Amino acid sequence: QVQLVESGGGLVQAGGSLRLSCAASGRTSSNFAMAWFRQAPGKEREFVSGISWSSGSKFYEDSVKGRFTISRDNAKDTVFLEMRSLNPEDTAVYYCAARNSPFAVSTISRYGYWGQGTQVTGSS
Repeated sequence: QVQLVESGGGLVQAGGSLRLSCAASGRTSSNFAMAWFRQAPGKEREFVSGISWSSGSKFYEDSVKGRFTISRDNAKDTVFLEMRSLNPEDTAVYYCAARNSPFAVSTISRYGYWGQGTQVTGSS
């Protein structure tokens, strides 16, 4: 089992920045790919960004490309999401997810481990 705990969410004015962290514990010796998803009120959960175990592959949802950067520190079992130029449309609960494969994908059902989520609010 893998436990995930997100942190770093908050309220930020339009154009501001936040850095989310996701700390993993448990069976972290396995090669897990990681991802960030988000869920806005009244909407389905959607993919934001994913990163492979080796960090050799990173990809993003179109609306966040050029503004968000995903990274990971395997020595600390932590994945990060650096968010810049935030706007009200980025408001959502952000979830960290892990899958038992070194390769990240954008499909929600492929991730077996989830954090509890952290709220990000971009004010206008």
